[in-house]
Amino acid sequence: MTNARRPVRLLAALCGLVLLAACAGKGDLDQPPPPLGPFKLGLNIVVAKNAQKSPVSRSATAAEWEAALKQAMVDRFGRYKGDKFYDFGINVDGYALAPPGIPIVLSPKSVLVITVNIWDDPAQKLLNEKPKQITVLEGLNGETLIGSGLIRNKKKQMEVLSYNAVKAIEKWLLKHPEWFEEPAAGSGTGAAASDGAKTDSAASATGATGTGQTGQATKKTGEATRTVIVAAPKLPASGPANGN
Repeated sequence: MTNARRPVRLLAALCGLVLLAACAGKGDLDQPPPPLGPFKLGLNIVVAKNAQKSPVSRSATAAEWEAALKQAMVDRFGRYKGDKFYDFGINVDGYALAPPGIPIVLSPKSVLVITVNIWDDPAQKLLNEKPKQITVLEGLNGETLIGSGLIRNKKKQMEVLSYNAVKAIEKWLLKHPEWFEEPAAGSGTGAAASDGAKTDSAASATGATGTGQTGQATKKTGEATRTVIVAAPKLPASGPANGN
């Protein structure tokens, strides 16, 4: 009798985990954002053509990663209504999207590695001294506990990883309040000076030689054209590494 009940108990436990996972959401996006001074999202460039895929992973195209991360950037940083543009260049270094596996025992995990640069748009100045590499996992919940590949499809995995990556970017920015000091009155360096003329031109990625990979994106603000560099250090052959 005891052995006969084990499958029923296991099924009940798995159902409970699925319900727990279904309750997991993005609750912080409907809350007021933490303060970032005059911040307003400017150029939102993502380059993924050189992303390294883990041997144990579902496949995703560069376009899919670029779309997922751009949307996550808009969802989070679009909440800020400041008057000064800040531009982002993001490179997707590597990823693993968990395929279906044996629950709990052999459930592979999903991971995303990105490199980020941020610019003060009016000053046309790179703010971070060196590219910031960020590594994120899907996080622990009912789905990842039994293997997200069993429950989440590829699109959902990418959505969750992108959400976590962009949230990590926000945490990084909050550690640098000096980047978001309010402009002096009458300086005219905010978004008001260029908001009406600001448009994004076509963005394209180009390969580079040497130890890293570089993408370029062009933005037009009024009559001025500026090139934004999206740089990423070369990953070791063994796969994604933790960032500093």
